[in-house]
Amino acid sequence: MVLALPTVGRFRLHRMNIGEASSASGVSAKMIRHYEAVALVPAAARTESGYRQYSNADVHTLRFIRHSRDLGFSIAEIGELVGLWQNRRRPSRQVKALAAAHIEDLERKAKELLAMKATLEHLVHCCQGNDRPECPILAELAGDASEGTPRAAQKPGAALGAKRPSALRS
Repeated sequence: MVLALPTVGRFRLHRMNIGEASSASGVSAKMIRHYEAVALVPAAARTESGYRQYSNADVHTLRFIRHSRDLGFSIAEIGELVGLWQNRRRPSRQVKALAAAHIEDLERKAKELLAMKATLEHLVHCCQGNDRPECPILAELAGDASEGTPRAAQKPGAALGAKRPSALRS
């Protein structure tokens, strides 16, 4: 006798544990728990013994989140995207506006990264790389012009602190 599993929407109801959901979605178990904690995905159903159980729909949402993270969206932005994705009456202009704002943020970060790269290339060029202790790279990192070549050879706007993108600051 074959039992048909019930369906929810377009998904056949099939429960899987967190390891199976992780494999199926490409999202680590640790991140699945984190996404639950920050309410990007609803709390998983639990077995009587307390194990998390995920449906195919949950895995589909986790894949959506993974793809969004792969594109660099923040957790808050992904929360908005998930809400828009799940709202079939949403105007696409909201999604487009969110994506366009993200593009602007990526362009800003790309410029910051290129400026960091240019500063480091300049410092590497200025460093003799010999047996002497003077090193403009270390001088720049220490903010000490007396160690070697002055602050990025006094290149306008070349201070490293100003070139580190906000996404990379600790």
